[in-house]
Amino acid sequence: MRAEPGLAREAPDTGRGNAVVPPVGDRPACLAFVADEASEAALRGGLPDLLGSLQIRRGDVRAATRALEQEATPVTLIVDIGGIAEPMLALEALSRVCMPDVRVLVIGERSDIAFYRQMTRDLCVDEYLHKPLTRDMVARLFGPLLAGQAAAAAEALGRGSQVVSVCGARGGCGATTVAVNLAVQLAATSRGHVALLDLHLRGGNAGLMLGVRPGTGLRVALEQPDRVDALFLDRVGIPIGDRLRLIAAEEPMDSLPAPTEAGLRQVLEMLRHRFNHVVIDLPMPPGAAERAALAASRQTVLVLGPDIAGIRDALALRKLIAGCGSSQTTLVLNRSGMPGGLKPKLVEEGLGAAPDVVLPDLPKQLPRAANLGRPAAPDVPALRRAMAPLMQEISALPAAQATPGLLARLFGRARA
Repeated sequence: MRAEPGLAREAPDTGRGNAVVPPVGDRPACLAFVADEASEAALRGGLPDLLGSLQIRRGDVRAATRALEQEATPVTLIVDIGGIAEPMLALEALSRVCMPDVRVLVIGERSDIAFYRQMTRDLCVDEYLHKPLTRDMVARLFGPLLAGQAAAAAEALGRGSQVVSVCGARGGCGATTVAVNLAVQLAATSRGHVALLDLHLRGGNAGLMLGVRPGTGLRVALEQPDRVDALFLDRVGIPIGDRLRLIAAEEPMDSLPAPTEAGLRQVLEMLRHRFNHVVIDLPMPPGAAERAALAASRQTVLVLGPDIAGIRDALALRKLIAGCGSSQTTLVLNRSGMPGGLKPKLVEEGLGAAPDVVLPDLPKQLPRAANLGRPAAPDVPALRRAMAPLMQEISALPAAQATPGLLARLFGRARA
C-alpha cells in the first residue's frame, strides 16, 4: 500500500542507467504539464535519466485537456492542479479526452493526508505530490513509475472501457450504418478515443462507409490469439480522424474464417485498454466468439426494420442476447416511414412496447454517403437528431454527476 507524502518510506531503486521509457506506437512515453518554473526544475533535476522520454510543457490540468483533445494520449501523464478551484471537475474533463490506459501522476498545492487519499484511492491516480516539489521527492516517487517498475501493479487495477455491440435482427436492416455513425458521433461529441470493431470478416461494410480498405490482421488475431503482440492495434487499426480507429478485415468470400472465443476476448481486452468506447458491428446469429462479445458488452443495440420478419427476429434475438449476459438491450427501429413498411403503431404492437430509438427512412442521403465512403451523420442533420437519444443513452454523463467513482472509471481503473 502506498504511503502518504511526508511519511518515511524506503526509496526504491529507480533503475538509473537504463530508464528511458519507449513510446507506444504514435503515443509519447511521458508528457508533463506544470504551471511554475520551480516544479519544472524539480522534475528535470529529479529525473535526469528520463529526460529523453519526458516532454515538459508549461500549463496546468486545463492546458493538458485542451492539448489532448487534439494530440495522442501519452503512456504517462503528469498534470498540475495547483490553483484550480475545483480540481475534481478539471480531472473529470481531462479523463474524457484521454485513453483509459493512461497512467496519471498529479501535482498540487494541498498537503493533507485526506486529500492525498482521495486522489490515490478514490480517483485512482497513480501518485500525488504536493508543492514545493524537491528533486529527491520526484526521484523517489515519480521515478519508479516513469521507469516502468510499477507496470505490473498498474495492470492489476482492472483497466477498461465501455463496450457497445450493434447487431441487426435481419440482414439489410441497417445495423452497420448505425454502428458506423454511432462510433463517429461518439468520437466527435465525447472527444474520447473510440474503436469500431467490425466482426463481419467477409463482406463487412464498415470500411466502405468510412472510405478505407481493411487488411487481414484481424482474422489472424481472432483465430490464433497466441500470435498477437503489443503492436497489433497499431498495425491493424486504421485511423479515421484523430479519435476513431477502425479494426476490420476483408477476407475472400470463399474463405472460412473461424474466430475463437479466446481470440475475441484478447482483442477486446486490448481495445478496452486503449479506447474509451468500443463499438462492435456484430454479425447475427451469434457463434461462440459473438456470444463472448455480447457477454462483454455493457449495452447491445438491436436494430430492426419496419417489417413483420424484423419484429419476429428482434423478439427472438432479444431473448438470446439476455441469455448471453449483456446488461442492457436498446431496440432501434430503422427506416421508419419507408414506403411499404409497417406503421410505427403496428411495430409497437408487434414488439409489445415502443422501440427505444426511431430512425427515419433516408433513402437518398444514406446511400449517397455510403457510395462516397463518408459517414452520414456529420452531413445529415435528420440522422443526428434521431440518433441523439441513443448517444445520450450510451455516453451522456453530466458534469454535475461527476464523482470519484466516475473519475476512476474514466481513467480506466477500479480498485477491488
